[in-house]
Amino acid sequence: MAVISPFRAVRYNPAKIKAISEVVSPPYDVIDAQAQAALLRSNPYNMIRLDLSKNVKSDGMTADRYAEAARLFQEWLASEVLIRENQPAFYLYEVDYRRPDGTFHTRRGFLARVRLAEFAEGVVKPHEKTFAGVTSDRLRLLETCQAQFSPIFSLYSDPRNQVITLLEKARGGEAPLYRAADHDGCEHRLWAVTDPATITAVHDFFTDRPLYIADGHHRYTTALQYRALVRERQGQLDPESPANQTMMYLCGMEDPGLSVLPTHRLLRLPGQTTAAALGELLAEFFQVEEIATGSRESLLVGMFDRMVEGRGRGKRTRFGFYHPGEDRCFLLTLKDGVMEREAAARPPALRELDVVVLSDLVIDKLPNLDRARCVQGDLLEYYSDPDEALDVAVKEAGDPGFTPLLFLMNPTLVEQVKRVADEQLVMPHKSTFFYPKALTGLAINPLAD
Repeated sequence: MAVISPFRAVRYNPAKIKAISEVVSPPYDVIDAQAQAALLRSNPYNMIRLDLSKNVKSDGMTADRYAEAARLFQEWLASEVLIRENQPAFYLYEVDYRRPDGTFHTRRGFLARVRLAEFAEGVVKPHEKTFAGVTSDRLRLLETCQAQFSPIFSLYSDPRNQVITLLEKARGGEAPLYRAADHDGCEHRLWAVTDPATITAVHDFFTDRPLYIADGHHRYTTALQYRALVRERQGQLDPESPANQTMMYLCGMEDPGLSVLPTHRLLRLPGQTTAAALGELLAEFFQVEEIATGSRESLLVGMFDRMVEGRGRGKRTRFGFYHPGEDRCFLLTLKDGVMEREAAARPPALRELDVVVLSDLVIDKLPNLDRARCVQGDLLEYYSDPDEALDVAVKEAGDPGFTPLLFLMNPTLVEQVKRVADEQLVMPHKSTFFYPKALTGLAINPLAD
């Protein structure tokens, strides 16, 4: 199935860049204006100058925007700020981090080139839909710069951890090429593995396995569009052509360090609505149990403790509901058989998702709510940090025009992602948040060999 290969990466020259943490960046799609400004200040060679932040407005997609990134890329290569590897390699990639609950973990994966396959082929499986505005921006950047700066984060099944064991053995006791700290304090480490026997063994492992996109659906779709452009201009491509490949960060879905965090929802319901009225409406579908709020810390900890109860016993859907205007908090537990009745048209793989339950039984049932404005982001916002979401909800509680409502979510499970992808279905927007993100700038995939 999947065809993976080593590649000669372009990467920062340690002789010229002493602090690698100053030049790498998060993926473009999680960088807001404040983070972009901080990255630009951190170092004149930061990756944000090449892998430009997201722009989906046509008036911002000027030729100069992409030409300047391409000019800088070539300038950094000429001055040897960036250097090209002499040998093809797989890049073993480890990251140490703490989950929000304070526990310490190490996630292990590796960077490789992956031969492109259309989604219909079942080799690379998505679970999200993409938006044309985003891919238009990324395609222009890819075509102009002739390089892929940010890897696609994908998963594969390896219950016995064979791939990482092979790569770690080949690495031996060598020091990493880089140690980089990200904005959350996670430590990322990278090694080049060039041993031919190891490369062959890892390549062979994937010949009967599919890949599952975790993060980077737009990047993968962009790579497919770029390949189609090259085919139009040049005709049939050699299978080994760089235009027929894309760079991925590959992680075993059974890796104990793999984490999916929840994405919480802040809904702005027009008008003023009481918690009692909402509780009465929701009681048709959920067991509604009020939870004492107390301090903010106890609210979040207590709510999350209650939400995860029972997830291993039939995976009962539970989420938290907070009405900041009245400082009242509720635990919502889905009643048996409700989704089968209310969402019978949905496939079972989607009916079991907490985010689908919230959408179908709460957001779609609330009165006076413009669904189009929810999709546009006017009435519905997403937060990976529950403290930040709670901050915003409390600050907006006094607005007479709407009632802020915070929904605290459980994370989507990896096995749920796999099932949805295997059944060629699509999850709602912001269903998964794989953490930590793979950094941009540890390795660059050039589109010319």
